[in-house]
Order: sequence, then C-alpha cells, then structure tokens
Amino acid sequence: MAGMSGETVRPRTPSWKFGMVVLLGLLLTLPLFSVYLLVYDRESQSQTARGSIVAGWGEPQTLGGPFLAIPFTRVVETQATENGREVRRQERREEQLIIAPAMLDMEVALAPQLRRRSIYQAVIYDAQVRARGRFVLPDLAALNIDPASVRLGETELKLGISSAKGLAGSQPRVVVDGRRLPLIPGSGLSQTAGSGFSGRLGAAPGGTVDFDIGFSVRGHDSISLLPVAQDTRWRVRSSWPHPSFLGGFLPERRQVGAEGFSADWRIGNLALNRPTVSIGEQGASETDKITVGLIDPVDLYDEVTRATKYGFLFIGFTFVALLMFDLLAGVSVPGPAYLLVGAGLVLFFVLLLALAEVIGFTPAYLLASLAIVALVGSYATAILRSRRRGALVAAMLAGLYAVLFALLSLEAYSLLIGALLLFAALAGVMYVTRNLDWRAVGVRGGEPAA
Repeated sequence: MAGMSGETVRPRTPSWKFGMVVLLGLLLTLPLFSVYLLVYDRESQSQTARGSIVAGWGEPQTLGGPFLAIPFTRVVETQATENGREVRRQERREEQLIIAPAMLDMEVALAPQLRRRSIYQAVIYDAQVRARGRFVLPDLAALNIDPASVRLGETELKLGISSAKGLAGSQPRVVVDGRRLPLIPGSGLSQTAGSGFSGRLGAAPGGTVDFDIGFSVRGHDSISLLPVAQDTRWRVRSSWPHPSFLGGFLPERRQVGAEGFSADWRIGNLALNRPTVSIGEQGASETDKITVGLIDPVDLYDEVTRATKYGFLFIGFTFVALLMFDLLAGVSVPGPAYLLVGAGLVLFFVLLLALAEVIGFTPAYLLASLAIVALVGSYATAILRSRRRGALVAAMLAGLYAVLFALLSLEAYSLLIGALLLFAALAGVMYVTRNLDWRAVGVRGGEPAA
C-alpha cells in the first residue's frame, strides 16, 4: 500500500542496554573460569616437571637424633588364666634404652642450586652437616633396670635421615670418644622410617660419651630437624636470599639479606615436653619439628590466579565506560563490540600466564597489559568514533592494570584498595549521570535528549 511507510524502529531504552551489558558480562564468566582451569593445569604440569628435575637427587630432608641405643634384657611377670586357675609366668624381653644427647650443637651449611628443564626450575641443595655433643649415661638403678642385664658392649649410635638417597657421594664420619666408628646403613629410628645410619661403639661407654659427626646430604626445597637433646643448638646458613622459617620453634636470631641468610635456634627438652632417656623410642612429634625452606619469592601461578580473580572488575569497569559513552554521548555500541572488548580483557590473563612462564611475572605483566591497552584502546577509538574517547578508555584500562599490580604487591591491603576503587567508580558514575533524564534517553531516534 502506497500510503504505508516502513516500520519505525523503536529505540533501545537505557534499561534494555543495561540488561544487555550485564548479560554479556555474565557470558564472559565462562572464558574467565576457563583461565582458572588453565592456570591449574599449567601448575600441575610445573609440579610434575619439578618432580622430574629433583628425581634422583634427594627429598626434602629431616634429621633425627643422634641417639645412643643400649640393649638390655628385662624380666616381666605375666599372669594368665588356665583351666580356671591363675598362672604366673616370667618372660624375658629384649628392650633398648634410648638416650638423647645432653647437649647437641649442630651446624648446617646449605649450598643451593637452581636446576632448570625447559621453562621449569627447582631449588636443590647440598648440605654440609656437623653435629657435636655429649651423651650422659643415666643411673640404671633409678630406672629400675638391673645393670647385669645391660649389654653395654653392644651400644650403638643412631642418626636418622628421612631420605638416605641424599647421602649419595657422602662418607659420613662419626667419632665417639676419639674413635671413628664403622657405619652400617639404617638407623632403626621410627621418626625417619628407619632411614639413616648407625655404628656400634665396640666398647662399654663410660659415664659420658662425646661425639663428633660430619656428613653431607642432598635434598630440595627444605631441611628440617627433630630436636631431642636436653639442650639443642641448631645453626643454618646459606647463600639463598629467600628463606622461610617454619615449624614449632622460630629462630632466636636470624639475618636475611641479598647475599644469603643465617639463623640460630636453641631449644631445651622442657619446651619439648619429653625426657632424654626412655625405654624404647619415643614417637616423634611433628609439632616440634623446625624447618628452613628455600622458597621462590614469586609463585607465578599463585600471582596469575590472584590476578584472574579481578577479571570481573576489569570487565565491569570497561563495560560501564562504554555504556556511559552510549548513553551520554549518543554513540551506539553494539553487543558484539562488548563481546570483543571482553574477549580482549580475558586474553590478558592468558598472555600473562604464557609470558610469565618464560620471562617472569613482572615483565610478563608489563608486556601483557601494554598489549591489551593498545588493542582495546585502538578498537574503542573505532567504535566510539573518536580518538579522545578511545584514549580515555585506554587510560582507564592502564590505570586499572596499575592498580591491580599494586593489589598483587600489597596483599595485606588488597581488600582496602579494592573497596576504595569500587567506591570511587560508583561515585564517578553517579556524578556523571546526576543530571541525566533516564526516561528521555533514546527517545529521539536513539539520541540522548538535550
């Protein structure tokens, strides 16, 4: 019909546009979640690669002891019921008197190395251990032990090492009262699963037994000590600049610098709540273990994961900026443009992960952020039809990336900074839309009312 004109296209209302932006933002949560899975997968591959790097070198080492083990025979009276009558018998049981040192002075010098395979690396070390001290034999009568049942000539010195593989290439030296002991593998100590070494004194010890032990042991990531002596002194030094002090006791003194660290512990058996003499080995308490870790100060996978948590903030801020240009400047931004900009923002985290594995986190963050700012800024210039508007979007993104880097660097204040940033964003949106007539926006063919 000649009198009929084409259908009038109804302008999109602000509510419709806002709903579209929210929906598109929710759709982008799927690729953002995929980035989480990608980081987890790469971290798992990294752990596998690190395991292959340190295989055959030695596990994280735990040192236990040394102890003196003195065998003796104990007569125990037992009672049983047979044919309705109580029968008493005497049984002979083989026991061991386990004696911890009255004083132990142990020094550990850690020589760390970085081993690499492809883009992965692991920290290994060679530890030179020197342990000196003294045993004091107890009063057997006070322990209700018959001195005649004690076989002092079979006394052994035992030292536990959690991974005997770390002794490869080392010939431990154990000197007791001026005599060097021949050693056999295995400590028989449950606290190190029987791993370590031991040596028989070969003669009845006197009232005190002085010892001097030296050996080297290989491992990776950390070294620990299970303190057992009446007075334990442990000194650790290394050229590694990033130590971590863990466990039941922190060092009394420590010095950490760019050239390495040194740390000193002194622990008494009263703090350990355990005697120095027992019949049979006492179970080791993991809560008493003291550990020195050689850590990488920047865990790039942890940093990328933390950065990805702020991905919604980037998408939200950028979408709000584009929506404000749409509503206030009358520049219609189509839905596919939002999706493309959002895809670029998600791609930042993939670039960050890929680059960080090769060149480190900080350079990767700088390169990835510059690339995405340039990409999104150029695209915003085209869809907003203004270099000035595109520059504003690029400047906003650059500011967001700068703030995110500060959040990652200042973990303790990340919540405060993030909350202030959201408050500032909300206040800014409220300010620029304070005089906007929302009902009139889009009435005139999609252009804002005057």
